[in-house]
Amino acid sequence: MMLALFLDRHGVPCVIFNPDESTRWHPKGSTHNSRTMEHYRRLGLSEAIRQLGLPADHPTDVAYYTRYASHEIARVLMPSEREKVRAVIAAPRTHQNVEPIHRANQMYVERLLFEHVRTRPGITLRYGWRMTSFAEDANGVTLHAERVEPASADRAEDTYDAALAQAAGGGTSETWRVAYMAGCDGGQSPVRKALGIRYEGHDSLEQAFLGGAMIATYLRAPELKRRCFGGGSAWQYWAVNPQIRTALVALNGEDEYLYWTRLAEGARFDEADVVRGFHLACGHDTPVTVLGNRNWRAGVALWAERLWSGNRVFLAGDAIHLFTPTGGFGMNTGIDGAANLAWKIAALVQGWGGPHLASSYEIERKPIARRNTTAAQSLARNVGGVPVGEAIEAEGAAGIAARAEAGAYLSTFGEEFASIGVQLGVRYDGSPIIGEDGAPPNDSFTSYTPSAVPGGRAPHVFLDPPGMANRRSLFDLFGVGFTLLRLTASAPDGADLAVAAARRGVPLTVIDMADADARDLYGRDLALIRPDQHVCWRGNRLGDVDALLARVTGA
Repeated sequence: MMLALFLDRHGVPCVIFNPDESTRWHPKGSTHNSRTMEHYRRLGLSEAIRQLGLPADHPTDVAYYTRYASHEIARVLMPSEREKVRAVIAAPRTHQNVEPIHRANQMYVERLLFEHVRTRPGITLRYGWRMTSFAEDANGVTLHAERVEPASADRAEDTYDAALAQAAGGGTSETWRVAYMAGCDGGQSPVRKALGIRYEGHDSLEQAFLGGAMIATYLRAPELKRRCFGGGSAWQYWAVNPQIRTALVALNGEDEYLYWTRLAEGARFDEADVVRGFHLACGHDTPVTVLGNRNWRAGVALWAERLWSGNRVFLAGDAIHLFTPTGGFGMNTGIDGAANLAWKIAALVQGWGGPHLASSYEIERKPIARRNTTAAQSLARNVGGVPVGEAIEAEGAAGIAARAEAGAYLSTFGEEFASIGVQLGVRYDGSPIIGEDGAPPNDSFTSYTPSAVPGGRAPHVFLDPPGMANRRSLFDLFGVGFTLLRLTASAPDGADLAVAAARRGVPLTVIDMADADARDLYGRDLALIRPDQHVCWRGNRLGDVDALLARVTGA
């Protein structure tokens, strides 16, 4: 849906084929990181998405207990949504985290996106349809699709009125001719398999928790808050004891949760075992209703050996990278990749993209898939190494010592839930469509250094001073296509570049930003920003504008 919305923003009509009639009403990831929130902002959706999930004053702490009704052994303090918004209002003009990380379960956000997609006339929905085969040639892709018979009503998401989905009329099969196709079809991607593309990386991590086969359970426990969590509300609640290690993710801040169960290799799923494990984690038999279960595998760090067919078929999302959920990197990496792919497809469809533009998608995004999946697996390995002594639940000195040892280890986990370097530090150094100028900052998972060295996210500047609500961002001025920033009053006016861009059909916006703070951040009088908000060139004069445009558009 995000790829379709990005394409729609570029004026490129598209069609989505999806086997389900609607979005799935089952919890998945709850982290929309700062970069993803910036992408939502570009689409005009960030404020609406911030209304979803936990209440505005609900802490987003991560709390660790021996059992939920017993000892709290550590707590990673994280601000509520209201506190994050206040911090942005008070931040200095060069504050980089313009859209702080937001905790709202993916099922809520997917529903909002689905409703928004339905309003866009340039996006055709074939929900309840499955692509069955495709063939590409030099000029396009021919694909065949079939109507999917509705599944039996055995899922929590069936409470949603599927009639809201835009079903195709009449027929049970269709043939489509399209310019390009993207397989956003998950870890078992039929498109990837049809292209003969395999995963690389690490497919297992064997440890006591967050390794191997897992069950994600959507449950309702109306008395849990009253009977447990003596340390106060949080976003994640972990239980760590010799009998069980598990976690709960708060969904609505009241009575609904996502609960994780480690499944022994080769064991058959039994919902009664899930409930027993939940009661063990709680420390008593609090009432619980299971709303749904899903299988998944923790500990993987996989990326596709190729990200496209070499012609007109691309892969995106889980079809090119599989994560363990620590850090919440999976969905966010997919959305950031869709932002990269969308403008390149638009350029090719509209005729201003050069012959090397398509290959730049793989060149730029495969290293990010490797980087981010590896970071998530490293965080999962840390979780699996929590020291759990036999005395951790005991009263007296031995219990206090065991809890202190585990608490000291767990208190170092703050960056698992922040990882600002992973969120904002994506760089495309070495890409053939990026102009080189200077040395990039060191890559760090835990810190972000703003830099206008071409390849990275454009440094951010607020247009309004601290203290104002709804502060305007430099990012709000960027055009849909390329943006030339003039950062001093004496900078070249950009007229030559604008004329050359118009001649080539390249969308270009020129922004006058004669601002000392911005000039300091960018380090040059001029900076050229790509449609995905990455710097692709900077300098004090433009020089050969045709050569510059040829490079950044893949010509």
